[in-house]
Amino acid sequence: MWPGRRNSTVDTVIEAKQLTKRYGDIVAVNDLTFTVRPGQVTGFLGPNGAGKSTTLRMILGLNAPTSGSVTVDGVPFSNRPRGLRHVGALLDAQDVHGGRSAAAHLSALARSNRIPLSRVDKVLHEVGLAGAARRRIGGFSLGMKQRLGIAGALLGDPPVLLFDEPLNGLDPEGVLWVRGLFRRMASEGRTVFVSSHMMAEMQHTADQLIVIGQGELIADQSLVDFSARSTHLSVTVHTPDLAALAAVLTTEGASVQQENDEVGKVTGLSAARIGELAHRHRIVLHELTTQTSSLEVAFMQLTADSAEYLAGESR
Repeated sequence: MWPGRRNSTVDTVIEAKQLTKRYGDIVAVNDLTFTVRPGQVTGFLGPNGAGKSTTLRMILGLNAPTSGSVTVDGVPFSNRPRGLRHVGALLDAQDVHGGRSAAAHLSALARSNRIPLSRVDKVLHEVGLAGAARRRIGGFSLGMKQRLGIAGALLGDPPVLLFDEPLNGLDPEGVLWVRGLFRRMASEGRTVFVSSHMMAEMQHTADQLIVIGQGELIADQSLVDFSARSTHLSVTVHTPDLAALAAVLTTEGASVQQENDEVGKVTGLSAARIGELAHRHRIVLHELTTQTSSLEVAFMQLTADSAEYLAGESR
């Protein structure tokens, strides 16, 4: 931490209350209420056109709400004159002057926010761009620009970090690095809010999810609870008498998909009920494991009616 920054971030939250944004007859965000808390990574999910980017811009004061409010640590972000010391954000990695070097770009941000220039070298090293500090940004790849944008977000060592699609253009090593960075920032007590369409990555990164569709809140719950909302739950069974067990379970209304001679996937019955039936019919079980659905399956099911564009079909 650089001198002057408070040591604790435990009370720093992003809070939206009945947040609404209209563009003429179009309602981009409608009566949205949520809280993003410190100490965890909160994923912000929704189909294209759901209102995610508009919401992020309202958090940063770039768009004014039509009604409602959104604050960071109890204060509208636009009221903070040295914003990067309170919130670090990456909205568009391409939105940067290509003629400047990475070091010059970050130095300008540091001066305008009264951040010590020593932070420039520190964050460039943090994101792996120390060797490209003097290169012009116009020659950077998209992945390098993403790293530079993340460096800009970290520059003020802020208690709140906000990212819109930060994984675009990153190679596998870069994705793993970002995942670790977010987890570390959250473990330090910071508030980390990440919008992403990469469901597999969110499944490995996020603790909490805020999901919106057509500008309205669909879910605000833990990753585990959200994934469990999917109807695609199954139970893996391992038994030396799979045929007999399948016959019993089918009679009870379940569906059994055989994977090999001794392993099957059961849908339509809980693990507890399968165990009871196996015991009643004296069928030996070697494994009985509930398989929860992936985040992607749960997301697709719960946002199906909120997608603005559907390939291959019309509303």
